[in-house]
Formats: sequence, C-alpha cells, structure tokens
Amino acid sequence: MRYPMQASLILLTITLCLLDLVASDDGFCSAPSVISASSESKHLYWKVTNPTLSPSHLQDLPGFTRSVYKKDHALITPESQVFSPLPEWVNTLAAYLITPAIGSHFVMYLAKMQENSQSGLPAHDVERFVFVVQGSVTLTNVSSASHKLEVDSYAYLPPNFEHIIKCDASATLVVFERRHASLENHFTELIVGSTDQQPLLDTPGEIFELRKLLPTSTPYDFNVHIMDFQPGEYLNVKEVHYNQHGLLLLEGQGIYRLGDSWYPVQSGDAIWMAPFVPQWYAALGKTRSRYLLYKDVNRNPL
Repeated sequence: MRYPMQASLILLTITLCLLDLVASDDGFCSAPSVISASSESKHLYWKVTNPTLSPSHLQDLPGFTRSVYKKDHALITPESQVFSPLPEWVNTLAAYLITPAIGSHFVMYLAKMQENSQSGLPAHDVERFVFVVQGSVTLTNVSSASHKLEVDSYAYLPPNFEHIIKCDASATLVVFERRHASLENHFTELIVGSTDQQPLLDTPGEIFELRKLLPTSTPYDFNVHIMDFQPGEYLNVKEVHYNQHGLLLLEGQGIYRLGDSWYPVQSGDAIWMAPFVPQWYAALGKTRSRYLLYKDVNRNPL
C-alpha cells in the first residue's frame, strides 16, 4: 500500500513549510511580497499595506486563499479583501472586514484615502475609532480645532460628534464603528493619542506587553488594545469569554487558534472572534508580533 508513504511526504512538506515560516521575515515558506517596497518607504506597519499574499509555489493556483469564514470566527487575509468606494466619503476606497452580517455588533474596515480625500460622518448614535497604519491625515472638529494623525496614532469620535478627516496625499486607516450602548449620565469624549504615549499595563500570568488606547471607565462600551509578543511568546490563558473581538495583525507572524482550527497568520491578516470561541496566539519568526484588538467592555451581557 502506498498510503503510509504518501502520508509521510505530506507530513514532511508541512514540516518544511513551518520551518521556513519560523526562519523567514517575509511570510509563509519564504514567499516574496507581491508588492515591493524600498527601504526608504517602509513605514512602521508597511507589511499591512504591502503584504505577502501567498507562498510563491501557490501564487499560480486559481482560487487560492487563506481566508476562512465559520459561524464563530473568520480569518480575512489580504488576497481576498475587496475594496470599493466608501459611502459618504470622498476619494476613499474601503474593504469591510467585519460587519453585523458576520454576527458582530460592530464594523471594522480598512479605509484607503487618496489625494484630496475626506471622511463622511457615521450614522446617528454611532461611535467611531480610527487608527493610522500608513500616511497621515488631519482631523478637524466642528469648532475648527485640528489634530494631525500619523502612523501609530488614533482618535476616538463620540456618537453624533461632528468631524472631518482629510488627507492631502494618501493614507490607510483601520476604522471601528458601533452603535453606542449609552448609559444615563455617562458620556464619552473626543480622544486623540498615539500608541507610544500609552503606558504598559500589568498582565498577571502573561508575558506579552499590553497597552489600552481608550479609558477603562464606564462611559466607554469598547476598548482597543495594542498587544506585543516577542518571537516565541504566547498567550498563557486559553481564552473563552463573552466578549467579541476584531483584530488586525500589524507586525510579525504566528499561529492563531480559533475554535478547533489552527491558522498561520501574518501582518495584514484580520480576525473576527465571536463570543465564547476558544482563542490562543503564539508568535513565530524573527521579529515582534503586534496586533490591534477591539473588545467590547463595561456592559452587562443582558
């Protein structure tokens, strides 16, 4: 019988691929980036906008994608993102990565702002969070106060807050929006900041580095975390909880467990996690892993 030999060859192929993943800075099985970027143009999160789309030996396979959609999680990888004009925005293309159609109570999308572009307003009672991964934008509110947002900076816009985000050249934003679960006598405020301004927080029992970009106080019904893992570090807790997550891997590569499935992931990959799906991450490769994580907080599940 030939089956044992075939199984051995398959196992050897998978092992070699994983070894290449650990040894490579560029992606899975040493795959080259489809979009080249000179060293001068490599901004902090350049792999998000210049991803390795697939291993070189799979690029000629029609229909190949690492993207997966299941009832309690989804992995949306760059080769399957679809960009189209963003309603109410000017000269902006967007790829919706997570929406209520998937089972979430929030949306997460990439907004690619082009020359002379500007944002529209969210729907009534919808709050917005923007994080810059490429380029720079200017945020202006109704009182004409302006803030320049560059790579690794962000803004939280309360529900029904009049504002405009403008871009003169080009920029890529990660945007989270959700209908605010308001509480009587509790109000959110405009927040503008950057990751490096936020303190590292204690993570008892864990070794990763954690920053929270929004206040942990009651008015805020979600937070956005920046989590950093050095190569070989991993989550100690195998999490199962009622909170939903939306995640964008900003740097690095590793393995994500979602439910009973294990996924190799890299910069540019987005993940949705439904309530109570088992989840776990381990960082691989030679460089730091960093991801941006949405998490609903401060509200009774009932």
